[in-house]
Amino acid sequence: MSPQPATYSDVLAGWEARRPDDVALSYAGTETTWARLADRVRRLAGALRAAGVGPGDRIAVLDLNHPSCLELTLACAQIGAANTVVNFRLAPPEIVYVINDAGATLLFVGPEFTAAAEQVREKLPTVQRVIGVPDEYEAWLAAATPDAQVHPSAPGDCFVQLYTSGTTGFPKGAMLTHHGMLAHARNVSAGFAMDTTAVVQVCMPLFHVGGTSYALLAIHAGARIEMMRVPEPAAALAMIGEKGITHTFWVPALMAAMTQVPGVADRDFSSLKALSYGASPMPLPVMRACLALFPGIMHQVYGMTEQCGVVSSLGPEDHANPAVAHRLVSAGRPIHGVEMEIRDPATGEPVPVGEPGEIWVRSAQVMGGYWARPDATAAAITADGWLRSGDGGHVDADGYFYVTDRIKDMIISGGENIYPAEIERVIAEHPSVADVAVIGVPDDRWGEVPKAVVVAAPGERVDPGELLAHCRAHLAAFKCPQSVDVRDELPRNPTGKILKKDLRKPYWEGRERQVG
Repeated sequence: MSPQPATYSDVLAGWEARRPDDVALSYAGTETTWARLADRVRRLAGALRAAGVGPGDRIAVLDLNHPSCLELTLACAQIGAANTVVNFRLAPPEIVYVINDAGATLLFVGPEFTAAAEQVREKLPTVQRVIGVPDEYEAWLAAATPDAQVHPSAPGDCFVQLYTSGTTGFPKGAMLTHHGMLAHARNVSAGFAMDTTAVVQVCMPLFHVGGTSYALLAIHAGARIEMMRVPEPAAALAMIGEKGITHTFWVPALMAAMTQVPGVADRDFSSLKALSYGASPMPLPVMRACLALFPGIMHQVYGMTEQCGVVSSLGPEDHANPAVAHRLVSAGRPIHGVEMEIRDPATGEPVPVGEPGEIWVRSAQVMGGYWARPDATAAAITADGWLRSGDGGHVDADGYFYVTDRIKDMIISGGENIYPAEIERVIAEHPSVADVAVIGVPDDRWGEVPKAVVVAAPGERVDPGELLAHCRAHLAAFKCPQSVDVRDELPRNPTGKILKKDLRKPYWEGRERQVG
């Protein structure tokens, strides 16, 4: 295989040529070799083209983890289209929004979501066909004529589109490109020793970069993927010994549950070479328990969808050294191929070491932009290639970055990015509410969870239970506030902006905010 493939079609073709009979992917007892994976992708390319999907078009997948999603992503890479992997935890109105925003022409749906898809089908005008996974999908694949033609994709062409929550209250589609994903794979592989001997557990949802980007990282490395449908704690731990897992990525909420699995301390995890974790705060009690279970292999990673995944890492040596224990609440240092700086969010100028500001990132991993949102893209990416992360923090004299807050007030709960504006938009529609602010408050399991602080409308009384039910009817469960506080007024600055920092302060008093 060329040391610098230009597209993921080149990557797959390289492994098919060199290692046709080696296992590329294993799922639910079925093993797929590189040759068989490549053949299935060619069949999908033929099926997609026969269905009218062409360069620049979008398809969508609404499913728990299944090899079909990864196969479709690779097929889209071959024909110049893009796979929109939908967050299955979203509420029906949010799912409708994402599919319609992408303009998806085909929708692939897992059995758990068949009823939900049927309920919203008439609200999806661009979707020409809904294909059930796995049965209908397999029949559709078997009937297809393999198509080996590879679209001459440019490195900057998008082949997978993942949605991030938006500050305006609506998600944005991050267009992840061949160039960006390949750069991410090269940069991460350099520090995590992933190669053809690796056995990579993919258990995080594929709608998240911790799922899809991690799987594509493994494919780039020629590693064997062991995919799980859902990240069930006991099963994920058992798989390590049963399959000889060498690399995995987990979120702290999953790790917290793992520490409570009966007999976990007596298990053999010696095959593991690199345990990456991130995407949400890691409570220190969970950190200590995991360091005892997985000594010498833990890598904290900080990243974002807009950078195809990981941009910085805190390695095992920093986890193990008590002399630098303060670094356990840092996001580590930039990985190979990535630049990071702290900038003044108002002026864009660099700030001195130790001073707070916004984390800016520059690398070849950067997304191609936000789908159909040129203004949002221009606001996020500077002319010289710096991505404004929206996260606030500082860097110390040794080059370690600390994420202390969110410039854009984002809440990260159990690895999910939640923007308060999305929740506020829903709560503001309730007739009993005159004013609302949503903040993140500490939670020992999820790192933090949303809390709504509201002011009652004149003559109205806010019923917290009723308001929470209203949220559950319109939002994904993980976005719904866990509690509601009713106040006479919300603190504001002279220009009228709500002072969320003041609202958060009592809840975070005496805590270090560690954000993954």
